[in-house]
Amino acid sequence: MRLSLAVACVATGLALSLFVRADEKPAASAEAKATELFDGKSLKNWKVPEFGGDGKVTVKDGLLVMGQGDPMTGVTWAGEELPKVDYEVSFEAQRIEGSDFFGTITFPVQKDSCSFVLGGWGGGVTGLSTLDGNSAIENETTGYNDFEKGKWYKVRVRVTKTKIEVWIDDKSVVDVDYTDKRIGIRIEVDLSKPLGFTTYRTTGALRAIKLTKLAADEKSDK
Repeated sequence: MRLSLAVACVATGLALSLFVRADEKPAASAEAKATELFDGKSLKNWKVPEFGGDGKVTVKDGLLVMGQGDPMTGVTWAGEELPKVDYEVSFEAQRIEGSDFFGTITFPVQKDSCSFVLGGWGGGVTGLSTLDGNSAIENETTGYNDFEKGKWYKVRVRVTKTKIEVWIDDKSVVDVDYTDKRIGIRIEVDLSKPLGFTTYRTTGALRAIKLTKLAADEKSDK
């Protein structure tokens, strides 16, 4: 009886493992220590770029709030040099007011830069900008999400030597091999390099901004 029970438990475990979705790739290994990029108290290591018509940037109650601009407001990393490949950036973003992107992130991809648009083109479009000169609304990474005001969304952006991957609330929304593609950004977010966040005619809030260097076994794109 005991042997039969043990065999049944093993079989159940194997069966459950078959139902783990491939797009639910775990966050960077817990063994790799994440670097907190936002202390929740100040704009230490961040600067506020002047896009023109910027809204006010404030830190309050542990949140980094980018006020509605005309058209854009943002923050750009001004601390120590960050990795350009084999890393993961995670953060939480919320649209407070407005109807366009509320936490677009610009990030390094080896010698280039790229952006992940979060809620653009009327409020729901997601995707990389740019791939082969095409914006997030017009390339293979274009997606849509019905973002709710006042709701927090967890975002992870992972960059390896061959892939850019993005998850929203652990759901895969971007998984692209960029080895044969031209990576770039739109000129509007040039001041966001090397790492930065922007909103467009929208007030957005950020928290829990972290960067983790990938462990050896996570650098593989298999």
